[in-house]
Amino acid sequence: MAKSLVVSLLGFAGLAAASNLVSTGSTLTVNDIPYYVPAAPLTTLSVRNGLLRSLPSAAGFVPLTVISTTSLTFSQASLESVISNFTASDDVFQSAFAEAVYLQYTGALPAGPKNPFKPHMKNANSTLIGTSTSQGTNGTNSTSVLPQGPYFITATGAVYQAWRLYSDFAGAFTQPLIPSGDKYAPLPAAIAGIESPAVAVPSRLYDKSSAAKPLAGVRLGVKDIYDVAGVKTSDGNRAIYSLYPPKTKNAVAVQLLVDAGAVIVGKMKTSQFANGEMATADWVDYHSPFNPRGDGYNDPSSSSSGPGAAMGSYPWLDLTIGSDTGGSIRGPSQVQGLFGNRPSHGLVSLEGVMPLAPELDTAGFLTRDPVIWATAGSVLYQGLEFYTEYPKSIQTLSFPQTSRSPADTMVLDFLAKLESFLGAKTTALNITSLWSSTKPANADPSLTDLLNITYPILISKEQVNLVRTPFYEAYGAVHDGRLPFVDPAPLVRWGFGDSYPESVLTDAINNKTIFMDWFSSNVLVNDSTTCSDSLLLYVGSEAQPNPRNQYLGPPGVPYGFSSGRISPFTEVPDVVVPLGQALSNSTITMHEEYLPVTVDFLAAKGCDGMLFNLINDLVDAGIVTVPMAGGTLTGGEVLM
Repeated sequence: MAKSLVVSLLGFAGLAAASNLVSTGSTLTVNDIPYYVPAAPLTTLSVRNGLLRSLPSAAGFVPLTVISTTSLTFSQASLESVISNFTASDDVFQSAFAEAVYLQYTGALPAGPKNPFKPHMKNANSTLIGTSTSQGTNGTNSTSVLPQGPYFITATGAVYQAWRLYSDFAGAFTQPLIPSGDKYAPLPAAIAGIESPAVAVPSRLYDKSSAAKPLAGVRLGVKDIYDVAGVKTSDGNRAIYSLYPPKTKNAVAVQLLVDAGAVIVGKMKTSQFANGEMATADWVDYHSPFNPRGDGYNDPSSSSSGPGAAMGSYPWLDLTIGSDTGGSIRGPSQVQGLFGNRPSHGLVSLEGVMPLAPELDTAGFLTRDPVIWATAGSVLYQGLEFYTEYPKSIQTLSFPQTSRSPADTMVLDFLAKLESFLGAKTTALNITSLWSSTKPANADPSLTDLLNITYPILISKEQVNLVRTPFYEAYGAVHDGRLPFVDPAPLVRWGFGDSYPESVLTDAINNKTIFMDWFSSNVLVNDSTTCSDSLLLYVGSEAQPNPRNQYLGPPGVPYGFSSGRISPFTEVPDVVVPLGQALSNSTITMHEEYLPVTVDFLAAKGCDGMLFNLINDLVDAGIVTVPMAGGTLTGGEVLM
């Protein structure tokens, strides 16, 4: 089994005898696939003398496969079956790792003085370098059980994990990360690529999910407004990153996911201070990530731009955590065809997360996998009840009445299948008319007038007080009173807030509360059996292009009321469900390209668990299809 093994050492620096020389790990290529080898070994094995020195190596590293078995007579057929299973289930593993094999017998041993574990491997391509049992060893002094999977081992028996390196060609990450004790550190490795940092991922074989660790091994990307211990938080701003030291602990939401077994692989790009920004026109400090769908040059939406672009691009990434104040999870999920959720407000603490407006801010996910999505939801939103009975009433908001496009056809076909699945009836909701006829006494008769400046007042007033003021003071204190650079979009919004007195913030909160209380009594009402008495649906995306290669006018103030503003104002859950894709003309490729079609589901506050279960049941019924990473929702090349 021939292979190519090449090594590059990382992080050695210093001068003469006074130098402080510290290894930060190594990079290897095995059959042209790049790997990162951590600086510290996981354990040490005493293996059979001389065997490792006879095997191909690079800088002393030999690829190794660790296998656990309950068969006392582990055979060549057993080995071939394990290698086949490992190759099919793990993107880090490749057959070259099986040139050196270490077997761990984890079954019960019969009584007696002799070790009955006698493997029978007869393969010139694999060398058995040692075995162990739970009650004794043969060729090793260690009785601890290593997780199965690929490793690297040295002649001294030092065993290192194998982390595969991938290119961040979508520009979605700010900092790829690796564990560093109980904290994290920037990944000190690189691979070929223009402005494409490497991201390292561990073997999927190292971890198995359990009741205590339901997210074990799930590869997690974190939006760069969440604190991660040992790493700086940028909030999408270069001055912020330079000014403040690394964080000492994880944000509460991040810690919950880590405690459940999730593996952080990096921090991800956010539009600046989580304000909405358009690619090319508004991003200044950092370059906006690339939306992989269609021609590859549509806006990725914001502010959870990195999480959305990465989930659309990379099959090796499982889950990302973003934030949603006015659409920052839902927008990227819609245009990249992902499952995404803005949860009921207040389900998880946002300690350690940069605020935009605490009255509106939420923590949610973007992913392709609805099972991981629901599992992560049960971890993050503790105490959430997962209802298994569903509403028999559907309300639609601004849905197509007839099919005038392939996207319309897809949406209406989905609605018919949903009605049949639930045994439900659908009614069209005109929310402004309903408000006019049932509004509280003395409330503004126009819903759009009531809420026109509510959102921009909340986000501008709150962020000025909570973020801008302390940031400007800290920056000025170390830079002789200077102001830092801030992108145009946050500046416009902060300036809007400055033009109003502080009292208007109270007015905005009151208007939000009036609408929320009315909505919970008249539109989506809690129900003891189904959690929510009905579902409310609106179209999220209809395969409409939004090219990033266009110059726009200056950013404006996000006035107004829309379907997407309902959940922020009413605190109800709003989840994005990908339905499929439809063709759209591209001004880039001059071809028709596929873009996503999505629908958003809303339910009464606290009914997130019911929505997670419902979406998974729709997937199981074949009504919703799980999207893939790539240029389309069915995979394929990402155009560049």
